[in-house]
Amino acid sequence: MRRIALYITMCILFPLYLTAQENEKPNVLMIAVDDLNDWVGVLGGHPQVKTPNIDKLANQGILFTNAHCQAPICGPSRASLLTGMYPTTTGNYVQLEDTVIKKANTVVQEAIYLPDYFEQNGYTSIGVGKIFHRGDDQHVFDVYGDKFDTYGPYPKKHFNYNPEWFGKPKGTVTDWGKFPEKDRETGDFQSAKWAVNQLQQKHDKPFFMAVGFVRPHVPWYVPAKWFTPFPINDIVLPPYKKDDLQDVPTLGRQIADVPMMPTTEELIQRGQWKEAVQAYLACIYFVDAQIGKVLNALEESVYADNTIVVLFSDHGYHLGEKNRFAKQALWTRDTRSVLAFKLPKNTGSKVTNEPVQLVDIYPTLLELAGLTENKKNDGHSLVPLMGNTYVKWNHVAITSYGKNNIAVTDKKYKFIQYEDGTQELYNLVDDPNEWNNIAELDTSEQIIKKLIKEIPKKQAPLSKYCDYKVNSYFKKLDKASK
Repeated sequence: MRRIALYITMCILFPLYLTAQENEKPNVLMIAVDDLNDWVGVLGGHPQVKTPNIDKLANQGILFTNAHCQAPICGPSRASLLTGMYPTTTGNYVQLEDTVIKKANTVVQEAIYLPDYFEQNGYTSIGVGKIFHRGDDQHVFDVYGDKFDTYGPYPKKHFNYNPEWFGKPKGTVTDWGKFPEKDRETGDFQSAKWAVNQLQQKHDKPFFMAVGFVRPHVPWYVPAKWFTPFPINDIVLPPYKKDDLQDVPTLGRQIADVPMMPTTEELIQRGQWKEAVQAYLACIYFVDAQIGKVLNALEESVYADNTIVVLFSDHGYHLGEKNRFAKQALWTRDTRSVLAFKLPKNTGSKVTNEPVQLVDIYPTLLELAGLTENKKNDGHSLVPLMGNTYVKWNHVAITSYGKNNIAVTDKKYKFIQYEDGTQELYNLVDDPNEWNNIAELDTSEQIIKKLIKEIPKKQAPLSKYCDYKVNSYFKKLDKASK
């Protein structure tokens, strides 16, 4: 029956990109956005957000409203997507440099990076901005633009927040402000400009183009005009429950501790919570405009009818929920990602809430492009979900943050199990804010039994090349792996 359903689905999809196949192979445009949670118009994550260009893309294609990253931080999330392998396969669970991704173990040594796989099948790979965590330090792309001062430019001094001001450890700085003066001074503006130029060029071979944008990654610096649509007095704050973490296991709280970041209580005391939310909204509005430039350039190019587009964010982000401004945890606010595809000549829209993963992007693009599957991929092609025919989806989304710290998400529940065996379970339909951990209820026993079966039986040891001394838990892990 599954084969019949897949056949029907492909019969429906085939006309959508038939024109692309007439030119032999379709091009691919992959757009990556850093630290973007569900504050996107079509996802309804925040009532004031402005994302007209992302919304337009989603409304022309397929929007996955229940997509999740494989690790809730940039480096391992991107490593998983680009190798097509789970962190539980590679051992790349926490932050690491791009140059050591394949050093983790013998399995990941055999991985073929997504751009390289397309190169091996007759494509030119083109990239700009933040694709891997450090751009393209491994020189994977045939043609690579630049990182364009990845997180900058920076002012001479911090505007609102520096962890050292408050006796906190050094690390990622959650500062925000109206800076710089002009869009053209930002890296994302330069990345968009470079990508637009590439789309205006003549390419003799089909291309795989990846464009990586940094905002809304901290520091939340964008020119003043992007703040204007969000008056500070009108800012709507996200849901917050002061005692939210009381029913969270000790290890869960410890893993999620990011001491260099502000807490919600700190910003409430200083009257800055609305300022931080305003800055995040401004950064989203800004990066959406840069994305729009690239998408408009594609529409106006000769490649418009022959290009597959996929847009994703590498993980989610807390903006005050659970007393934190950070990623780096296994709750849905951290694991949920933005994911949308548009097929050539497809101007219709489809929305699915089936649980999917960023690691699924690799096999999906291969199938859409008509390429042979990579048998090393851990993910599943999403093509069966793209048609109008119902297909039973038997997969869940898996997210790891250190060995044996793992989250399983299906259409209704989020189950988290830590290495000491402690657990969390949330009903995402009745409790979307994950305020009530129901893991210890008798009525949850069968649900947990079902979801725990989805946890990979074998999990690779933490790579000794991961280096992320965030808190006492990860310092201990880091020391043990060396």
